[in-house]
Amino acid sequence: MSKLRILYVASEINPFLQTSEVANFVRALPQAMQEKGMEIRILVPRFGLINERKNRLHEVVRLSGINISVGEEEKPLIIKVASIPNAKLQVYFIDNEDYFQRKSVFFDKQDKFYEDNDERAIFFCKGVLETVKKLGWAPDVVHCNDWMTSLIPLYLKTTYKNEPLFKETKSVFAIYNNGFSHKFGDDLFEKIKMVDIDDELLDPLKTKDYEGFLKLGMEYADVVVKGEDISENLTTMIKETSKDKQFEINSEEEAQLFESYYNIYTDLAG
Repeated sequence: MSKLRILYVASEINPFLQTSEVANFVRALPQAMQEKGMEIRILVPRFGLINERKNRLHEVVRLSGINISVGEEEKPLIIKVASIPNAKLQVYFIDNEDYFQRKSVFFDKQDKFYEDNDERAIFFCKGVLETVKKLGWAPDVVHCNDWMTSLIPLYLKTTYKNEPLFKETKSVFAIYNNGFSHKFGDDLFEKIKMVDIDDELLDPLKTKDYEGFLKLGMEYADVVVKGEDISENLTTMIKETSKDKQFEINSEEEAQLFESYYNIYTDLAG
């Protein structure tokens, strides 16, 4: 049997950037799965806080140069790569001058939420799938972490479903306590749309806010999991929305936690 291929997608990973629990989780889980014999790829945004020289990022010219459409606009995709120290893992970084050069993540120095965070998420999600296509690497499972990755399950079930590379790909959507109160503009749907996507498919996102992005991710993912310390309101919403897709992982033990994810991936891949 060939190795299972797991693609991890998140907004952050240690040691390059840490703003929440996501960074530690996305650092530990891929290595544990690699040690269990799985083939791993990791993609994150190249936020401006990441020191390229210190972390030895360099551009992968053969993967760069694609234009990604966000609504009416097209933006160039730049791919960079770096190795995780003391691990046999590489991280690919999605970069673009307009979206990821600023020296902060989702909020500016005055703690104001960036108006274009929707476009940054859209560019990132589309960029991930286009990069994987360029790599020619067919993932069995895409593990999407947090709201910024929530469009990937939708794209896999629509625009990319007939791509040979993604034909058998399943998705896991993980939810964390990284909410925001911002509501995006009325043009959000038009920016998100690709081939085979209409307003009806985007209905879970009708509120155009944080919960809307989570609902969209849950609607199209094959399995939904939640991180630690999720608020009661969010827990209720997850139960109501994810229906029979939610997989409860209640383990203080790291080894048991990793075993649970190993079982999720192997079950999904059939």
